Amino acid sequence: MTGRRESIRLRGHHLICLHFFHGKGYDPKFIANLTRLLKKAEDGALIRVQAGPDDVCKQCPHLRNRKCSFIDTAEAEIQDMDRTALELLQTDNDKEIRWTHIKEKIPGILEDWAVKYCTSCSWETACTVTDIKKNFFNTPG
Repeated sequence: MTGRRESIRLRGHHLICLHFFHGKGYDPKFIANLTRLLKKAEDGALIRVQAGPDDVCKQCPHLRNRKCSFIDTAEAEIQDMDRTALELLQTDNDKEIRWTHIKEKIPGILEDWAVKYCTSCSWETACTVTDIKKNFFNTPG
């Protein structure tokens, strides 16, 4: 081993949404994977921005043939979210970045993101506006 840290592969919207993960998900295996990835990111692992399924998706029970099968329109919606996330974060696929760099940008983009995506997100029960306000704006819900 060379001592080089393993990188994490994350797609656009996961660069934003994972900041609000707090132990909920599809099943224990999926939750354990998210917890592990988030710890690695917070511990300084490089994050490679990736188009398409990433290290989060690989444990998702809805991933079929490298596409999301959660609902019929899921794949197109996810790709739109990824594009928007990259634009807001001012980064591109195949870039390597650090979690701290992304985290610094979240307060400045969160209102735009929340208006477009959070109100209709199927994960809304796992990630609430109250949590977002507490974690990034130090305000009560």
